[in-house]
Amino acid sequence: MKAKQVLPKRYYTIGEVARLLGVEPHVLRFWEKEFSKFVKPLRVSGRRLYRGEQVEVFRRIKALLYEEGYTISGAKKKLSAKKDAQDVLLEVKRGLEEILEILTGEEGE
Repeated sequence: MKAKQVLPKRYYTIGEVARLLGVEPHVLRFWEKEFSKFVKPLRVSGRRLYRGEQVEVFRRIKALLYEEGYTISGAKKKLSAKKDAQDVLLEVKRGLEEILEILTGEEGE
């Protein structure tokens, strides 16, 4: 199953993330435990909710493990390493989205 593009939502359930990435929810729970430094979901009534940037971290983890052949340990090191251009662009995007929320009055809703 091919991974789909992340739609612009504030939060995603574990089932939505699993469908977007083409993996089973138990895989995401395992990655969440192994990569807890990078992914910390919001928990509401026992449900995991992930922000878009966390979905992107999962997407990067999947690419490192499945496509680039890293081990769990190697993927952790790679994620901890100096930021690459993609990481910088994601940070800039998040900052611009926050500014847009402030300007459009969507902050705190």
